Amino acid sequence: MADHNQVDHAHGSMDIRVQEKTFAGFIRVVTWTIVFCVVVLAFLGLART
Repeated sequence: MADHNQVDHAHGSMDIRVQEKTFAGFIRVVTWTIVFCVVVLAFLGLART
């Protein structure tokens, strides 16, 4: 078998600030999309189109 030069890894030592910012942005986009859909549905319900 090939030696993959595995490195010891300490759990929880990785810098995840970029991933946290990306996830926060994703949640923000999903939240605003849901709000937009609810507003559109409310408008359509009130306008009875």
